[in-house]
Amino acid sequence: MAAEPVDVLIVGAGASGAAVAWSLAETRMRIVCLEQGGWMNPAEYPSSGRDWEARGFGDFSISPNRRRRVTDYPVNDDESPISVANFNAVGGSTILYAGHFPRFHPSDFRVRSLDGVADDWPIDFDTLAPYYAENDRMMGVSGLAGDPANPPHDPPMPPLPLGKSGQALGKGFNRLGWHWWPSDTAIATEPYDGRDQCLNLGACSTGCAQGAKASTDITYWPHALRAGVEVRPHCRVREITVDDRDRATGVIYHDADGVEHEQRAHVVILACNGVGTPRLLLNSSSGRFPDGLANRSGLVGRNLMFHPYAAIYGVFGEPMDGYRGPGLCIWSQEFYETDAERGFVRGYTFECGRGRGPVATAMNGMMSGRIPFGPDHHRAYRAMFNRMAGMVGICEDLPEEHNTVTLDPELTDPDGIPAPKVTYRLSENSRRMLDHAVARGTEVLRAAGAVDILTTAPIPQGGWHLMGTARMGTDPETSVVNEWGRSHDVRNLFIVDGSLFVTCAGVNPTRTIQALALYVADSMKQRLANLFD
Repeated sequence: MAAEPVDVLIVGAGASGAAVAWSLAETRMRIVCLEQGGWMNPAEYPSSGRDWEARGFGDFSISPNRRRRVTDYPVNDDESPISVANFNAVGGSTILYAGHFPRFHPSDFRVRSLDGVADDWPIDFDTLAPYYAENDRMMGVSGLAGDPANPPHDPPMPPLPLGKSGQALGKGFNRLGWHWWPSDTAIATEPYDGRDQCLNLGACSTGCAQGAKASTDITYWPHALRAGVEVRPHCRVREITVDDRDRATGVIYHDADGVEHEQRAHVVILACNGVGTPRLLLNSSSGRFPDGLANRSGLVGRNLMFHPYAAIYGVFGEPMDGYRGPGLCIWSQEFYETDAERGFVRGYTFECGRGRGPVATAMNGMMSGRIPFGPDHHRAYRAMFNRMAGMVGICEDLPEEHNTVTLDPELTDPDGIPAPKVTYRLSENSRRMLDHAVARGTEVLRAAGAVDILTTAPIPQGGWHLMGTARMGTDPETSVVNEWGRSHDVRNLFIVDGSLFVTCAGVNPTRTIQALALYVADSMKQRLANLFD
């Protein structure tokens, strides 16, 4: 039996689902959010025990295929050099992200006009600017105003301390005359909105037990719950249902015991990330939508963008910070905009970070051959531990239709729902960009005093950013949703996650995903009287 219809049904309680729920709550509509994961208990995060690094390779791994929690779904990414990274819980992947929090540049919305590749967005930077600011207040962003590489903005809190690593790397950039600046981060450097400040646990990417890192379970959701939004954890949505007028009527979902339920709704909003959203749409096929819901353009699941990552780390002759402190302290956007002399279009950001923990140092040293077995093992380990710092180059990925998310014909999740299959290959443009990032990063580390350099490009487990698979645009033939997130085909269906992205820029996407979710929510509120016209 179907439950009484709600006004708004949101699928996914992560970065975008939390933001859109909080924004819409002021309408006093009945809003329900279904999340296939559960509420996290910070006391159970890995950093509360001695095995915190080991658990980062197990039940708190970034890979759902390694974690294999009952709340996860497997991902077939055998046909991709980059594996998907995500997390399913109230808070979504913000539970495990590092909190690096850049904004897009104005140029990122005009890639076709400026560089003749990809497509322009149907909105621009100025459209999102007020929503960036609103999101900064809600999440609590630390940073330093005045970065010459970005439009002016004033983060609510002062920046993270540079530490020995940041100071050393900053000197390297200075010697080369290249841009660098203290990073904007979603990590509190002072008490903020009921959360305490960072105390340098150094385990940001396995859940912040201190509560200083801004995961949405402790930022947006407490405010949304107080405003009357309902969150139902452990609810795995199988499909979206539609009527004969091409309107979404609700969803079919499985509860924690595997029991099937129907929840009807007047509006359905998807916030499942760039893999989960196309998976759900493709699994919602019907007689009216034989190729998947909202997919008359044929673009659902196409144009997957990842951000290929290059890792460039140096070993120094003197102690650095080791793993203590947040992982990211400065960034450089010296190579962000297109320069034809480099041999590729668009660019990348250097995100600079501190060293690795004791276990990760040993594992990486042994895999790279720097730490041997035998009598020289401990000397080689001491030469690396607490003496590393470096950076990753986050490279802009161009949208290409052959990079796809489809439904796997055999693999399923614990409730028998088809798992996503990722098919992706690196473009030649991305390969040249990765090579450039490795070469320039090596120069910085040498200038900073590193005595040895370790590089990986691309990072095989680096599929943190899932974008582009339900792109926005004004033409129903070349996009899935319109310029304010509403499906062209199903007029009471909205998307607010990274699937919307037309291009992916050369920066982490979470800040922009949340700004887009707030923008879509505001657009809905302004059109409540004629939302489906």
